[in-house]
Amino acid sequence: MPSASLSGRALLDVKGDDAEDFLQNIITTDLDTLGKGELKPGALLTPQGKILFEFLVSRNGAGLRLDLNDSSIDDLVKRLTLYRLRAKVQFAVDKESLVTVSWNEDSSASETDSILTDRRFPESLGVRRRYGEPADPGSGVDAWNALRIAYGVAEAPDDYALGEAFPHDVNFDQTGGVSFKKGCFVGQEVVSRMQHRGTARRRILVATGAADLPAQGTPLTAGGREIGTLGTVVAKDALALVRIDRVKDAMDSGMPIMAGDVAVHLAIPPEHRFTFPVTTQEA
Repeated sequence: MPSASLSGRALLDVKGDDAEDFLQNIITTDLDTLGKGELKPGALLTPQGKILFEFLVSRNGAGLRLDLNDSSIDDLVKRLTLYRLRAKVQFAVDKESLVTVSWNEDSSASETDSILTDRRFPESLGVRRRYGEPADPGSGVDAWNALRIAYGVAEAPDDYALGEAFPHDVNFDQTGGVSFKKGCFVGQEVVSRMQHRGTARRRILVATGAADLPAQGTPLTAGGREIGTLGTVVAKDALALVRIDRVKDAMDSGMPIMAGDVAVHLAIPPEHRFTFPVTTQEA
């Protein structure tokens, strides 16, 4: 069973009589569908619908726990405090959290408040997240990043910049990170309009190079025109945030897509339901 210890993570416990209603009304995740022993992606958006904070949300006793990059934790607490008003909600921060991920784990493994199924991945992969437990010796973050790449699971700040991406851009609509049924949350009107009109033009795709790919942040180009950017890179594989209309144009014309001087093939992640735009000729 491979596993990896993740550095740079912080935990925010949200507790109190109003904790669930408070979060349900402002974040993208539908907490009514969040079961014990599972973890889902979520975000707090700007009023314009862009991701201001990204996290993984789970139940922790009578409260909820947010797992996020430690560089964002202080600003998130400040923002939540502004929204709290008179709600009976308390925040507790753990910046020294020990977070471990494992996969190919038996699905019958015990799930508790500290052992959670990561719903961003297919259940068959057995991806679990643990708090307070070290990884097995010899495991590494590269293997974890390779798994994220293979299944199109993006994370800020490595794969996109906070404040610059809509939930659809990073496939939150595909991984359960945004609900279109639960009602209002911050930025909901813009995100729902994108969903109903099908106007998402940027997406996270899986990039495979003809050779080892250049560093994260390298532009992807077709015919000298920039169409996207590499995110997390492991050898020949990477995540890429791209304009899917421009990718489709390049594919239709047979124009090579390049990351520096390396030719790249781009694909929709497994089990994701979106498609490349249909051209006039195909319609």
